[in-house]
Amino acid sequence: MKLLEYEAKALFAEHDIPVPRGMVIRSPDELPDRIKDLPPEFVLKAQVEVGGRGKAGGILMADRKNGEHIARELFGKQIRGVPVREVLIEERLAITHEYYASIAVDRSSKQALILFTESGGVDIETLARENPDAIRKASLPLLLNQIPPFMLRDLLGSAPKELGPVIQNLYRVFLSRDALLAEINPLVTTPGGPFAADAKLIIDDNALNRQGITQNRDLTEREREAEKHGFSYVELAGTIGVIGNGAGLTMATLDLIEYYQGKAANFLDVGGGADQERVMHAVRLVAADPSVKVIVVNLLGGITRCDDVARGIISAGISQPVIVRLAGTNEEEGRKILDGRGYRMLDSMEEAVQAAVEAVQ
Repeated sequence: MKLLEYEAKALFAEHDIPVPRGMVIRSPDELPDRIKDLPPEFVLKAQVEVGGRGKAGGILMADRKNGEHIARELFGKQIRGVPVREVLIEERLAITHEYYASIAVDRSSKQALILFTESGGVDIETLARENPDAIRKASLPLLLNQIPPFMLRDLLGSAPKELGPVIQNLYRVFLSRDALLAEINPLVTTPGGPFAADAKLIIDDNALNRQGITQNRDLTEREREAEKHGFSYVELAGTIGVIGNGAGLTMATLDLIEYYQGKAANFLDVGGGADQERVMHAVRLVAADPSVKVIVVNLLGGITRCDDVARGIISAGISQPVIVRLAGTNEEEGRKILDGRGYRMLDSMEEAVQAAVEAVQ
């Protein structure tokens, strides 16, 4: 789950990473009573879970004279389609240089990947693409609770040594908060020392309970519904709904859809032993996506009974066509139930997927 900037900065501050003085407001009407607590010049930053806020007009400079007007302007905006409901107001820093620092999980090596460059700011993606040698990298086993000094020296190069403790503390945040990504962009130097001028922290969804987070804000309504029923569910960008039992079978179905030049709308694994009610909820959930034109149900009946699956599909009562491949326990009974209601039940996964791709084309 992505944290908002002010939430990430609060955690950074707990780990002795310097952050600018600031406050969060949830309405421009809060500003007049708090303007006296602000420095003469400050920055208004929309708190939205999207990238590229600066270029999209989500970060504005202000002072005590025009601050309320600019705050109202910002609250009236949508940043990349997301309405602004919270604004972080921070002191304006006298920046002398911008750097970039991040720590992420490197899935290929199963280690922490530390990145540092002496050119931070909004164009870090361009730098990575056009001049990748400007980004220094280091990999660190996650069993280590701190970055070795020699590794910090290599990362910093000619950058100020005062940035070393900031990166070290960023690594501590990364470990203690079960993060997938901890990023400071830009990490700035000022006459008063270094500051995390921005902050990004993404917490592993599997660790939210351990971190005391009760709701994953990144989930869509359908993803929350899937979580409630215990489905493994991921939304994709296609038009063919997919329901399977077992991650491997469901992934194989997605691969076949891609092979036959179709586009899957989702991944949904109902799990083992799915009964009639569970299948009904799965079919309704997938059908609730307006982009879904047809649904492929691909289940192997072991402890899952094919006749229960067939009844669950029928009881869902959806408008989209459902193309079914069932094999295993009570397969013939399931076929009779579906045939009697006009559903297509095919013998192989390949046939079912081909039929679904043809249906949407």
